[in-house]
Amino acid sequence: MPIEFIGAIRTTPVSELNSIPGTLNEDIIDKDYLREFAQAHEKSDFDRVLVAYRSSSPDSFLVTSYAASVTERLGFMIAHRPGFVAPTLAARTAATLDHFTNGRIAVHIITGGNDADQQRDGDWLDHDNRYRRTDEYLEIVRRIWTSDTPFDYEGEFYHVKDAFAAIKPLQKPHIPLYFGGASGSAVNVGAKHSNVYALWGEPIAGVKERIAEVNAALPPGRSIRFSVSLRPILGATEKQAWEKAHNILARIQELRQEVKVDPLTRPQAVGSQRLVDFAAKGEIYDKRLWTPIAAATGAAGNTTALVGTPEQVAEALLDYYDAGVTTLLIRGFDPLQDAIDYGEVISLVRAEVARRDRQAVSVAN
Repeated sequence: MPIEFIGAIRTTPVSELNSIPGTLNEDIIDKDYLREFAQAHEKSDFDRVLVAYRSSSPDSFLVTSYAASVTERLGFMIAHRPGFVAPTLAARTAATLDHFTNGRIAVHIITGGNDADQQRDGDWLDHDNRYRRTDEYLEIVRRIWTSDTPFDYEGEFYHVKDAFAAIKPLQKPHIPLYFGGASGSAVNVGAKHSNVYALWGEPIAGVKERIAEVNAALPPGRSIRFSVSLRPILGATEKQAWEKAHNILARIQELRQEVKVDPLTRPQAVGSQRLVDFAAKGEIYDKRLWTPIAAATGAAGNTTALVGTPEQVAEALLDYYDAGVTTLLIRGFDPLQDAIDYGEVISLVRAEVARRDRQAVSVAN
């Protein structure tokens, strides 16, 4: 199976080591940094980069437009929350950008797992209603991308008449849709609409459980791929990697104490709750999945780490591949330098997957 690597870019050099995710100080744009950051991912052979979304962050479509202009082949996974613009407009915006980037974009649907952040954008729907709205939203978006004739739609949240867009995505049949969410409501919507279902970096057994859950919800005839998000912490030796990991954890704990963040606050997002629960049960899972940073941050985003040398981390990533994951989202706590260093890990994983593919062809013949 093909394997895909996704990184993540930001418009300013912040991470958990110097900022609290979700705070309102993340709207600075440093174009030189963004250019260097995007180009580092391209040089390290990432397939795509995630462009994140928060209520206080720069617009992800416009960030992508700039980053695409300073790269040549790098793809982009644009985080997008349904409900804040009309689905017809979102579909046209994405289709237009797909042409200007020569088919390098995908859209990552994040319905939203934090009421406070939703309300900053004026959204007061509860969790399950948000997912029902996302279902309708994606139904309209996909039809706008693919329909050759105008159509009507009347649902609980959206009502359009003679909806149509002359601009269609460059990619066929439409722009790839990635989807995140761990609740039962999320699974049903993601299984129905997405091409890739994104999972947090859980232990292998947990990932297999989630994959089985989503596959069971797939409509007849649909297939789907799976992504896992992890935070590799690399060292020249295993000892150095663990020293680095503990230093990162200590800095995160220190910063959160300085700004008086309650470490016992239970996250709202189901995926984050699962990571916190895994962290409560053990620090290390499988070969080198390390959970204390998830515990320290309330699993704000993907916060479980793989700790080791490049060779050891590559081996651990291949275990997820063997479990049925074909997209690996990896980002670091020292974002730019880690993106550079991950090039070695990516090369090792790609080489092993290629070796297996050659072996499979040889056996088949």
